[in-house]
Amino acid sequence: METVHLKINNIPVEVPQGYTILQAAKQANIEIPTLCYLKDINCIGACRVCMVEAKNRRGLLAACVYPAEEGLEVFTNTPAVIKSRKTTIELLLSNHKKKCLSCLRNNNCELQKLALEYGVDEDRFQSEEPIYEIDDLSPYIVRDNNKCINCMRCVAACKNVQSISVIGAIRRGFDAHVGSAFDKSLDNAPCVGCGQCVVSCPVGALTEKPQEDKVWDAIADPTKKVLFFTAPSIKATLGEAFDMPIGTNVEGKMAAAIKRLGENVSAFNMDFTADLTIIEEANELVERIKNGGTLPMFTSCCPGWVKFVEHYYPEMLPHLSTCKSPQAMFGAVLKGYYCQKNNIDPKDVFVVSVIPCTAKKFEATRPQLRSDENYDDVDVALTTRELARMIKRAGIDFTNLPEEDFDAPFNKATGGGAIFGATGGVLEAALRTAARILDGDFKKVDFEEVRGPEEVRVATYEVAGVTVKVAVTSGLGNARKLVEKVKSGEADYQMIEVMACPGGCINGGGQPTRSDSVSNYVDYKALRSKALYDYDKNAEFRVCDDSPVIKMIYDEFFEAPGKEKAHHYLHTSYTARDKYYK
Repeated sequence: METVHLKINNIPVEVPQGYTILQAAKQANIEIPTLCYLKDINCIGACRVCMVEAKNRRGLLAACVYPAEEGLEVFTNTPAVIKSRKTTIELLLSNHKKKCLSCLRNNNCELQKLALEYGVDEDRFQSEEPIYEIDDLSPYIVRDNNKCINCMRCVAACKNVQSISVIGAIRRGFDAHVGSAFDKSLDNAPCVGCGQCVVSCPVGALTEKPQEDKVWDAIADPTKKVLFFTAPSIKATLGEAFDMPIGTNVEGKMAAAIKRLGENVSAFNMDFTADLTIIEEANELVERIKNGGTLPMFTSCCPGWVKFVEHYYPEMLPHLSTCKSPQAMFGAVLKGYYCQKNNIDPKDVFVVSVIPCTAKKFEATRPQLRSDENYDDVDVALTTRELARMIKRAGIDFTNLPEEDFDAPFNKATGGGAIFGATGGVLEAALRTAARILDGDFKKVDFEEVRGPEEVRVATYEVAGVTVKVAVTSGLGNARKLVEKVKSGEADYQMIEVMACPGGCINGGGQPTRSDSVSNYVDYKALRSKALYDYDKNAEFRVCDDSPVIKMIYDEFFEAPGKEKAHHYLHTSYTARDKYYK
């Protein structure tokens, strides 16, 4: 590999040819601030915060796009550089809605951080502050363009990563802003709600639609029993909201914290319904293979992916598994089995899921997921960020909290359920169970071929004389390519796992917001995934049908996978949607 030699702040640096000044500086442990740059997503040199000075170069250079050159001498903190950055930040603040104290990104905002570091005068430049109507009509995302700095990171995430492009730059000059076609609400656009725009935003212009107050009201209601359950990936990410190392497993602390939110609160483990999803899904796959059903069968646990198919590939809806997601299954179990067993009227329970995903907020409102037409099975879906805010508001010392178990009877699950949170985990868990259905003596548990960060992973297995070809992908841009291959006949698989967010739920749109120094330079997806695979490796049970809670729920309620009651509570249907509108 060819390399180039340069100096940054008089420090000799050798980097591969093709590196930018920004990358070279990081290799020399020198931090250059950025706002519009986001690794692998957005590199347009637009914000001008990363400007640096170089010998024998006229003017300042944008470090995120300017290449590292042989013999180049770069300086990152000269008076001219500092003055330029400070002025740029002050110009950004001139028409920025400075409501920091009430902003969800307060103390976790890249613009706020830089303003403090560079000692800016937030009122140096006065302008007519544009007043945009806040778009809060969708059930999952709030957009406030009064806080937008036009970095275009959300636009790049939607277009370059997810291949959807429901948002983009509108108008020019001082009127330029980000919006949907014809300035319509996200609620009236073919947005899938994945939330990758939210986690890409460096400020508070895009946030999840907060619902904590609804939960606090339910906790304060003496007639309600509030039932929380937490998605598999949350155990590996919640700790970040409390400054714990990325990938710390906080399952025990999380269960303890939730139970301390109110005396009428219970905390259950959604890994249980991840197991339940696998039991139903694996049996559905085997039935399709044996009886000539529609193949390949796509997983259906990711609501962003499901809505993507409904909007952009409605002809592929028969390929989706009919299984509900673990969130929807748990809501049905609680308002069905749990209420019946405990002689509780479903209207007296308030079901709260804690999820890594803004799209789950939309999923909770889907009428097809109701097990009873009179109510939604999940009342509120909270993101990881929202749960963290509730724990902080309750004054709970999370990092020093002793670990506790989840509440019975939904306190136990398998390692197969836990790995749902990482891309490839659903398929691996399904393979463990499907292989056992086909061959009762099948011993293989680790299907490492479907793990990893590649755009598409494929594998072929022989089980009891049956050839099973599988594929895994994450990120809707990658999913689109794979669907096109399936449609053309180029791809021949029996089962395909798709997650809307790159890396799976551990990188969902509802996960803790990362600083640019983490997003651009730390492999946080690998660290979060490792926590889940370590949990699986050490689990008492690793195959979903070994779970004693699974055996209990079928013995006492569902009888067997695919039976009439199981189908009513655990399976669903889908809706073809317009490609251009909601």
